[in-house]
Amino acid sequence: MIQLERISKWHMQGGRPVFILKDINMTVAEGEFISIMGPSGSGKSTLLNVIGMLDVPNEGGYNFMGNDVFKMKEKQRSALYKHHIGFVFQAYHLIDELTVYENIETPLLYQDVKGSERKAIVADMLDKFQIVGKKDLFPSQLSGGQQQLVGIARALIAKPKLLLADEPTGNLNSKQGEEIMGLFKELNNEGVTIIQVTHSEKNAEYGSRIINLLDGRIQM
Repeated sequence: MIQLERISKWHMQGGRPVFILKDINMTVAEGEFISIMGPSGSGKSTLLNVIGMLDVPNEGGYNFMGNDVFKMKEKQRSALYKHHIGFVFQAYHLIDELTVYENIETPLLYQDVKGSERKAIVADMLDKFQIVGKKDLFPSQLSGGQQQLVGIARALIAKPKLLLADEPTGNLNSKQGEEIMGLFKELNNEGVTIIQVTHSEKNAEYGSRIINLLDGRIQM
């Protein structure tokens, strides 16, 4: 499903490159559940952003479901992302001007899902995450944990083939965290490929494979 070849990303400092990612080679099969671990500043979130097509490295190749990602036009890449990838961000990335309901509904609009169908799917998600009572509130009216739940619901609503999650339980209490990881496991059993970045050993163990990053390199 995913093939990364010699991915490197750097910025110049004092005329020398400072590497954020260095020579990353990585293959992910459909249906895998991978946990990426490593200390702060090891390049975990940058790697996730490259896989999620939100960031482009300085060099290397990326093949996603048979598509050469870096050779695609921006519009094609965007369509590929919207149809196949769900992203749970550490900083939520909810749209401030939209209500909880509208935030969750957004991916379905990109996919041209009909109105009545959208309504049913969103209602189902609100119910699943027990946030029906919050549907008309705006992100600023929610706690961090509630915003995270909305972000996860939004990432899952369009039934992505690949779910990327950056510290998905970072702002949740332990009970909510366990519920979310249980939900991820369920989704993975249904065939969704999941890549999560986590500091939590406990959460990492939900994955079928752990990749350790240090100073932008995969540790063998």
